[in-house]
Amino acid sequence: MADIRIDKEGKWFYRGAEMIRRDIIRYFYEHLKMDENGQYRIEIPGDSCNIEVEDTAFVVKSVDVRDGEIVLSLSDDSEEKLDPASLFIGKDNVLYCRVKRGTFPARFNRASYYQLAAYLAHDEKAGYYLTLGEKRFYLSFHKS
Repeated sequence: MADIRIDKEGKWFYRGAEMIRRDIIRYFYEHLKMDENGQYRIEIPGDSCNIEVEDTAFVVKSVDVRDGEIVLSLSDDSEEKLDPASLFIGKDNVLYCRVKRGTFPARFNRASYYQLAAYLAHDEKAGYYLTLGEKRFYLSFHKS
């Protein structure tokens, strides 16, 4: 078992104790890597360690619409525009997208899911989609 763990809500733990220093957590996020097998590592100069991630390292905490674009607030205290083509539905109907230039998956927490759901529609033939401007982005289903 790894000394550092991130739960499905994006909370960080060190040897079972919740980490509360946001500056340290942000530093770890800045040095986070994920390999082709989905294993997460923190790589800092002179040191590295594997970390255990319950679902995804990044969690979408809230959704805001600004100037016709959807802006995500993430668990690393950053904001970025949603790439609507990256939206997908995973196991147990959990909503995900790709963040950090598509490098990492991010899980929508319950609040952000409901915020985005207000902008989703359903087509009986093709499924759920998000409309931005004149374009529809259909949500795909991934089993994992």
